[in-house]
Amino acid sequence: MLGWALTFLVVALIAAVLGFGGIAGVAVEVAKIVFFVALVLLAISAVVHLVRGRPPTVP
Repeated sequence: MLGWALTFLVVALIAAVLGFGGIAGVAVEVAKIVFFVALVLLAISAVVHLVRGRPPTVP
């Protein structure tokens, strides 16, 4: 998911350099949204991992 955020950031930078302000703005906003969704999913994953812990190993 962070790969998508970086992709949209690169698209935004290229669009800004070429003078496409509207496209650059939209790409930056999409990159922000994807980045924050990735952060939320990371936090949820960390909490679930802490709550569940490791299953006991059977000898």
